[in-house]
Amino acid sequence: MVKRRRLNREAVIEMAAALADEAGSITAVSLAALAEALEIRPPSLYNHIASVEDLHYGLTVYGLRHLLADLRQAAQGSVGRDALMAMAGAYRGFARAHPAIYPLTIRAPLPEQTELAALSQEMVQLLLLLMASLGLQGDDALHAIRGLRAILHGFCSLEAVEGYKMALDLDESFRRLIWAYMDGLT
Repeated sequence: MVKRRRLNREAVIEMAAALADEAGSITAVSLAALAEALEIRPPSLYNHIASVEDLHYGLTVYGLRHLLADLRQAAQGSVGRDALMAMAGAYRGFARAHPAIYPLTIRAPLPEQTELAALSQEMVQLLLLLMASLGLQGDDALHAIRGLRAILHGFCSLEAVEGYKMALDLDESFRRLIWAYMDGLT
């Protein structure tokens, strides 16, 4: 008798994320390829996902949930500049480890995307706490979060497309960028 594997939505999304990151793009993950990797027939996927769009939404939630966990873990036990530097490094690490999933995490959620909206709000709250530890509140903190997001995304995006070819320590460039940003906040 063949042993049946228990499959659920989370396992399907997790496999799709692994395939996407391996290929470097979510568009490289077809339902046929996903079913093959899960060792099931393609129609069986519809027991767990409603459509390709639903799969992409699931990947977006998956990505944001994991990015948020990485940022929390990085900042744990630190505040202020140390926390910001740790979170910046974790953000960059996530973008490098998940080249296909990372771009999904930067989109603002639509009003009907309640799970994604809740995760995005958690991210904002985490960053507001970080900014408060740097002495920023209210609109000043929100502007600072926007700036941080732009800096991190810009650096990570250029790094992903091999936009830095100069024989110069890229980690040092990243550290200096984050320090310069923090110096501008105070």
